Amino acid sequence: MGPGAGAPRHTSWHREAGHFMRLIARKRSRVAVGLALGLVLTVTAACGGDSKDSDEASTGQNTATGTPIKVGFFSPEGGVNTLPGAVAGMKAGVSYVNTELGGVDGHPLEVVSCPIDGTPEKTISCANKFVQDKVVAAFDGFNYSSSAGVDILVDAKIPLVGQIAFDQITGSKADGRVFFGAPQASFLVGALQGFKAQGMTAVTMTLVDTPSGHNTVDNQLKPLATALGLKAEGVYFSATNPNFSALASTIVSTKPDVAGLVASPNESVCTQLVRNLRSLGYKGGVFLAACTGFIDAAPKDAPGAMMYAPGWLPGSEKYAPAEAGKQLETAAKEIKAAGGSKDFFAYGQFATVVDFATGLATAPSADGLTGEGVLTTLKGLKDFPTFLGSPATCGKPTSPNCTTQMLLFSVQDDLTLKPVGDTWIVPSPQILSAIPGAS
Repeated sequence: MGPGAGAPRHTSWHREAGHFMRLIARKRSRVAVGLALGLVLTVTAACGGDSKDSDEASTGQNTATGTPIKVGFFSPEGGVNTLPGAVAGMKAGVSYVNTELGGVDGHPLEVVSCPIDGTPEKTISCANKFVQDKVVAAFDGFNYSSSAGVDILVDAKIPLVGQIAFDQITGSKADGRVFFGAPQASFLVGALQGFKAQGMTAVTMTLVDTPSGHNTVDNQLKPLATALGLKAEGVYFSATNPNFSALASTIVSTKPDVAGLVASPNESVCTQLVRNLRSLGYKGGVFLAACTGFIDAAPKDAPGAMMYAPGWLPGSEKYAPAEAGKQLETAAKEIKAAGGSKDFFAYGQFATVVDFATGLATAPSADGLTGEGVLTTLKGLKDFPTFLGSPATCGKPTSPNCTTQMLLFSVQDDLTLKPVGDTWIVPSPQILSAIPGAS
């Protein structure tokens, strides 16, 4: 497509979308496109204390001193889906909001952090803790099992707030939740559109060998690719004992124009896959979901690789608008002070906290804020200028997401990240309308 704020250039997508709707009607199911303590933390300067690093980032010139606004955080600290970047991004975001932005109308954010490990049991326990501690909102933390606790929160009138709903069940409904980024389906549809715009016709993607992985390939990747006039294949790897050399050989044997990961459980998988593909002499495009760590870990193999994101990422400064460039500089300083790195999850969580605070600041007053008040304010945002992301209009009756736009980046020879098509990709509305929670 001609990525941008307007309608796609390829009008044939409208015809293709009709074919897709017929396909999806026969294969409608959940998308499994993810991409990788139990104590209360009272925060005025940062989520976990007053370290010297935090002082170096935040000057404290505008420190909030009002009554705290208590929020929960599903903190991804354990299990196979540990996301230290998200934890650092939360800490950095709260520090920045409380000491640089003056909190929300003078009220600092106070965080009730609860560790999760990807299991429903942990999510349920944390949701009940948030209800007990009377938070006015809960941050999703890229939780793969958020659907286990979302009903508990909704019943307690506590909105769930995040960047991307990694749990497709959570993302399929709009009640009681707001996600500032695009839905999972947007990233798959948008990536495929980006591949097509570059003249690619054959796509081979790999996922963990699980029922949800096969479901993604059979009921999402293949019909979506068919709708866009692409050939798609799926191959799988073991979650417990992956053989990336054999996996890369299988992928190369399919002779794809672009190959890679729809989703990755961690950065290591991305790095090992790109190294093995390049070692076999594969010259085509490599797609690595939302990974960024492979660029530093395998710099010789990184050029030509692609990844998606809901907003501008570190490394894209030379291509980003001036305001986004300043925001990247701010986020980098704050995240580094919080012990984080150039990680999608760190930047995504940081942006979510900032958007939450600046979104709430549009309300007449934050005094006596309740969960209902938070939800009403966030759902009422229109053309809201998000941090690092596209303008957000929330409150859609069928989707918790405030946008469908996304960015597809390509790693350049100098290891910078250039958007494919130079700007935002707008996934086909006709295709998204057939996927629950995507439009």
